[in-house]
Amino acid sequence: MEELLELREHIQLGRYTDALVLIGEMEEMSLDDKINRIESFLEILMLHLIKQQAEGRTTRSWDVAIRNATDRIVLSNRRRKTGGFYLTHEELSEAIEESYPIALRSASLEAFEGIYLPDELADRFSGDELRRQALRLILDGQGLKQKRIPGIDVGLFVVPDDFDEPLPAEIWRRST
Repeated sequence: MEELLELREHIQLGRYTDALVLIGEMEEMSLDDKINRIESFLEILMLHLIKQQAEGRTTRSWDVAIRNATDRIVLSNRRRKTGGFYLTHEELSEAIEESYPIALRSASLEAFEGIYLPDELADRFSGDELRRQALRLILDGQGLKQKRIPGIDVGLFVVPDDFDEPLPAEIWRRST
């Protein structure tokens, strides 16, 4: 609220450069809040994925927690007025990487009744596959899916779900 009063003052006094700087700061604060919210839900998502993978089983509550966390990530990441998403595919991958150790520490307290340290628990599943699964769930929730281009080994490309036709490689774009 303080920033809005300051913005009003800058505009009323004709200090438009100061107003634009303040708007930039406010946009950055808003994006930081979005990222923090997404990372909080990522930790919940990965906590339950870790428990599933490590224990080789699931429960209804874990399934619901995974679905709810995924839905909250998608809702938090969606730009409502302009369309699109706040975090790109690459930024979501980075957020997953950053959230993974936190989720692993939490999961080590819950999985197998807390008998494993985080590193010991991590030996019981593929962390790389788990991170890919988390990203896949989010992208699916955003109406996107990952596809490989036949004959081209440059990683995954993100396309809308309704693109099922093969397209020439030169018109595929990386998600940004």
